[in-house]
Amino acid sequence: MTSLKEQALACARASRQIAAMDTVAKRQLLRDMADALRLRSATILQANARDLEAAAAKGISGAMLDRLRLDPDRLASIAAAVRHVASLDDPVGQITRREVRPNGIEIERQRVPLGVVAMIYEARPNVTADAAALCLFAGNGVILRGGSEAIHSNTAIASALSEALQRHGLDPHALVLVTDLRRETMLELLQLVDIVDLAIPRGGEGLIRFVAEHARVPVIKHYKGVCHLYVETSADLNLALDLLIDGKTSRPGVCNALETLLVDSAIAAEFLPRALSALQARGVEVRGDEQARLLLPEIVEATDQDYAAEYLDLIIAVKVVHGVDAAVEHIRRYGSDHTEVIASQSSSAIERFIAGLRSAVVMVNASSRFSDGGELGLGAEIGISTTRLHAYGPMGAESLTVERYLVRGSGQVRHPVAG
Repeated sequence: MTSLKEQALACARASRQIAAMDTVAKRQLLRDMADALRLRSATILQANARDLEAAAAKGISGAMLDRLRLDPDRLASIAAAVRHVASLDDPVGQITRREVRPNGIEIERQRVPLGVVAMIYEARPNVTADAAALCLFAGNGVILRGGSEAIHSNTAIASALSEALQRHGLDPHALVLVTDLRRETMLELLQLVDIVDLAIPRGGEGLIRFVAEHARVPVIKHYKGVCHLYVETSADLNLALDLLIDGKTSRPGVCNALETLLVDSAIAAEFLPRALSALQARGVEVRGDEQARLLLPEIVEATDQDYAAEYLDLIIAVKVVHGVDAAVEHIRRYGSDHTEVIASQSSSAIERFIAGLRSAVVMVNASSRFSDGGELGLGAEIGISTTRLHAYGPMGAESLTVERYLVRGSGQVRHPVAG
């Protein structure tokens, strides 16, 4: 059996071949990958059924089971996302800055591939295709280490994508799926400092903290999504109610779902009973602070742990706040720098809300569910970074490149030799 280090070295060699591809060739590769997913759909869905059966036998349910599940529509969406990535502007080689210095030297900033990206994830077979498409389009090799709960799905998807690589005469090691799922193997992967250029964990908070604590390679982190909706005094309450219901109930098990509702005290008596009725009609459990419970005596008391929780379930915490500054202070204390939403018709309140937060995504009168690479025009996303490094927020192909300096001269030296 080939060792993990040998596989990683092969991926690094293959990544140089991918980095040299022109835009037209990369676009065609990804289109063929999308076609391969469509042609192999029956095999992929059969593999996913095996994973779902095993997960149910282990007692896995709720958000994780939802993330694991594929159906014809979801698989078609995965293929469409790969095809969409192929239609994007190619970030590789882009010149983002150009200037001429007084001495005649021309300075440029150019985007280049990272090299080898290690993707470590759980329960999301779509990540296998999304990560492969984005990494390859950005000129990188990719090492995929999924979880045991999705091993059959991931293997079937990776096999279809690898076939497309080979049909293009490319080294299939540009895409490596790690099938040895022991924790020791993941630890080894995180130690390959001279081979792996970036690790991106995607999954539960426990997985991400494990990767961050044990990695010697750079890591992009996203611990959890504690997303807030603040309904400000001037808000259109019908609009705010739509944002609340979509953000909390359309898919509660994802990281861009709402977890906390903040309502201004001036409109709490009008808005909260409507919100409670709509939420309860959709099976949502509501937990609130003292002021919210005065208006809604039937709800459960919220604790500090509730305001810090990523429920990933039909549960929401509610707090009555006094003004924009109080809402911002609550989010700063309990938030995870993921996505925050304000419902407001006041430009000054909106600008204070935006300026007061440093979250990766801030929404104004739009659902938190738009905090997603596909919805934001990235085609797909490899993850959502809440780490303030070279990438912040939903990460697409551009986030899988870095900028380098190109300096063009005509013989200039810094210290001319006398004489």
